[in-house]
Amino acid sequence: MGDLRSLLFAAALSAAACGLVLVAQARAQNRGVYPLGMSATNSGVTPEPGFSYSNQLLIYSRDKSIGPDGQVLATGSNSVVMDMNTLAWVSKKKILGGAKFSMTATLPVAKNSLTNDFTGPVSGGSGFADSYYQPFILGWDKERASIRAVYGFLAPTGSFRVGANNNVGSGYWTHAFSSGQTFYLTKDRKTIVSAFQMYEIHTTQERTAIKPGQTFNLDFSLMRALPFGGDKPWLQVGLAGYNQRQTTARRGPGVTPDQQAARYKVNSLGFASSVSLPRRINLGFKYFQEFSNRSTFQGHSIQISGAIKF
Repeated sequence: MGDLRSLLFAAALSAAACGLVLVAQARAQNRGVYPLGMSATNSGVTPEPGFSYSNQLLIYSRDKSIGPDGQVLATGSNSVVMDMNTLAWVSKKKILGGAKFSMTATLPVAKNSLTNDFTGPVSGGSGFADSYYQPFILGWDKERASIRAVYGFLAPTGSFRVGANNNVGSGYWTHAFSSGQTFYLTKDRKTIVSAFQMYEIHTTQERTAIKPGQTFNLDFSLMRALPFGGDKPWLQVGLAGYNQRQTTARRGPGVTPDQQAARYKVNSLGFASSVSLPRRINLGFKYFQEFSNRSTFQGHSIQISGAIKF
C-alpha cells in the first residue's frame, strides 16, 4: 500500500481458534495481537504532513493445528477476516533532530470462524473488534534511510465473554512498542530493504485472571521500485515475510504446566507489491505462506490495501 502500511495496526486475532484441537487445550494461547505482515514494506517511512485515510483487508486462512514439536495435531479451517480503517495525522513541525511527529487510530471490523474436520463448526463471530491507537510516533527521513519509533496500545473494544464461541475481542489491553526501518541500498533509492519489530506487553484478561505470554513480531521485505505507466506512478515488487515468537509463559487459573511451557512460533515467506498513483493514492497486495510453525495454526495470508492522502 506504500508508506502508510507502517501506520496500520489493529485488533487481536481470534482467541477462539484454540478450539480446533482438544478441549484440554481450550485455554492455550495461539498468537499475539499484531496482524502479521502488515508492516513488511516501507516500514520506516513517514507520510507527508497532513491527514490520510487507509483501508486494509486482511485474510488469514489456516488448515492445520501444529504442536510444540512440529507435529500436526488436527486439521480443519480457521479463518480471520479483518477490515481495518486507519486515520493518520502527521505534523508539519519537526522535533528531536528533524523527526516528524504523527498519530494514528485504527478501527477494525472482524469476522472469524473455526471448523473442525471431525465435529464441524466450532465457533465464529463478527463485529467491531479491538481498536488500536498510536498516540506517539516519531519518524526520521534521511537520504539513505528512514526510521520510525512508535508507542501504541490495543483497547479491548471488541465483544468478549468468558466461554462464548462468538468473541471478536481479546478481553485485555496490550501495550505495543515498535520500530520500523527502511534502507535504500542504491543511490537512486529504488532497491529497498525494510524491517519492522514490535514487542507486545499483554495485561491480564478480564474475568479470567489469565495473563497471556508476551510476543515479539518481525516483518521484513526486499523491494525494487519500477516506473509504471508514466512519470509519476511507481510500482514496488519484491519478497516479504514475517515471524512471531512468544517470549514468556501464559499464566493464570487453569493454565497447565504443559500450556505454560508451549511457546508459539510463526514463520512465513511471500511476495508484495504496491503502486503509487496520481492524486496521492496508494494500492497494495501481499501474499504470505507460513511454514515450520509451532504451538499454533499454520496457513497463508492475503492482504489488500488502499490509502489516500488528503
